Amino acid sequence: MALFDKFRKNRKEEAPQEPQRRAESDIKAALDAESARLESRETEAPQPAPPAKPVEPLKPEAPAEESEKKGLFGRLKSRLTRTHDNLSGKMDDLVENAEEVDDDFFEEMTDILIMADVGVKTADEAVSKLREKCEADKSITPSQAREELREILIGIMGSEPMILSSPMVLFVIGVNGVGKTTSIGKLASRLKTVGRRVIICAGDTFRAAAAEQLTIWADRAGVPIVKQKEGADPAAVVFDGIQAARQRGADVLIVDTAGRLHNKAHLMEELRKMARVISREFPEAKTRSLLVIDATTGQNGLAQASVFKDVADLEGIILTKLDGTAKGGIAIAIRSELGLPVRYIGVGEQLDDLQPFDAREFIEAIL
Repeated sequence: MALFDKFRKNRKEEAPQEPQRRAESDIKAALDAESARLESRETEAPQPAPPAKPVEPLKPEAPAEESEKKGLFGRLKSRLTRTHDNLSGKMDDLVENAEEVDDDFFEEMTDILIMADVGVKTADEAVSKLREKCEADKSITPSQAREELREILIGIMGSEPMILSSPMVLFVIGVNGVGKTTSIGKLASRLKTVGRRVIICAGDTFRAAAAEQLTIWADRAGVPIVKQKEGADPAAVVFDGIQAARQRGADVLIVDTAGRLHNKAHLMEELRKMARVISREFPEAKTRSLLVIDATTGQNGLAQASVFKDVADLEGIILTKLDGTAKGGIAIAIRSELGLPVRYIGVGEQLDDLQPFDAREFIEAIL
């Protein structure tokens, strides 16, 4: 190695220095040329800048909220085609064939509402209000009576926006098969879209593969999920969810729950147990419950809502599968008979198919 190092050192010392001197000379020449060019530019008269092109004023755009609202209404109406065809079609026939607004007209209108799952009590209430209007104004035509009915139903439904605070825990409850898992995924996605930090808690540890299905929807929504193995204590999963919410500064913790049959008292007690854990470990969080109702179940959905209301502090209803039923009137019955507002409606299987409920848009879409 010593001989090799000595040989390499000698070669280096013997290497000609001409290339290095030539490179230094080229760099100096380039610098001198650049200096001369800059000096000549300073002595030249400045050239006037070309005239600026006139800026055209921007055309006013429609407000984003209004544009979005129109888009949502169009989608809602297209998804509620079956409900619209069933209810609105029969109303069309009634109005076209009625010569005057009389008792027969009111009776047939009541029947149409009942068949649309509005419920006997709510249908009678709405038509009674319409009858009073028509008796006070004898000039109202069948077509105008229909418009008056629409306004009456909008008034019954009301539109109360759901107020979100931070932090908040949302229990999503309901019997198996109503669409809880999909609704949670869509709700998480929607809350994330409006800037909320969301964590999903897989509290349904009884149903096989429930956590795995919820994980798929959490991935679609792009939000984290807290879960344990199947058969774990749901209250323990909620405890883990609270710790994750604290660590990540989450605004909303959405808790999935087992598909509790409304006539099983011990399953309802599990809800209370989870609520106690939250009250003890997460006292600063507001706790609310959203009940998922399948619109296709009709009056059975009303019965479910009635029982759940007695055991849970329900914030409102998520009404699902409205795109697959011809009887969307159950939303009106739930609001009228139980006083529970419909907060969201599901009209499809896509991630953005859960929409905030708007009474006017809903009634105009189906009637």
